[in-house]
Amino acid sequence: MITEIHYKKNTYPINLSQPIDISIPLEAKEENVNAWYIDPPRIEPVTNGNWTGTVAKGASTNFNNIYFNPHGHGTHTECVGHITKEFYSINQTLRQFFFIAELITIDPVKREEDFVITIDQIKEAVQTNPEALIIRTLPNKEDKLNKQYSHTNWPYLSEEAALYIRELGVDHLLIDLPSVDKEKDNGKLLAHKAFWNYPKATRLEATITEMVFVKNEIKDGDYILNLQIASFENDASPSKPVLYKILRTR
Repeated sequence: MITEIHYKKNTYPINLSQPIDISIPLEAKEENVNAWYIDPPRIEPVTNGNWTGTVAKGASTNFNNIYFNPHGHGTHTECVGHITKEFYSINQTLRQFFFIAELITIDPVKREEDFVITIDQIKEAVQTNPEALIIRTLPNKEDKLNKQYSHTNWPYLSEEAALYIRELGVDHLLIDLPSVDKEKDNGKLLAHKAFWNYPKATRLEATITEMVFVKNEIKDGDYILNLQIASFENDASPSKPVLYKILRTR
């Protein structure tokens, strides 16, 4: 199913029947990916007296409640409302869903006890001026699909790198880690604030998507990104970023 996207005097043919899903599924089990010191997600049938909402126990339908945290239990997209006193909803601030994107791969640099994505690495890796930037970090093992991140001091984006990404004109930043910031930073949130330009001239339209997983066989380069969210009036929503390979540009 071939379609063409016409944008800024360029034409981008893509095959809609070949999506590349870079989200992590959410499952009700201990091995579900997890961060921020919370319990695993739960998916449980509704109970009402002797009635249980599962076909296996005699109900006509399966009727489950789902308990999860978007920030800690999988791929999620957040708006600046994640760090503000004022309420901002991802459902209200993300109003377009297709973007020109670039995928880059970075091997974070060790600095004392941390591993950091630096401005120099971003400058070297980014080849275009994309609307969305996807950062795949090394090593890129499949344990990212069920990693227990709490107390691991994961790699993070330096403030200077986040500022540079903003200055490139990137509105949508995606990364395969639980946060663009250091796990325990005493609430500084330097990369979040630099990317959103908070609080001076806050970029309300900009989003950060965390905990994606980009398989090794997916090559760095340009893609069309379809950034899908659930319609939650919340600072963040579970999300399903989908890439489409650009067949050619003309």
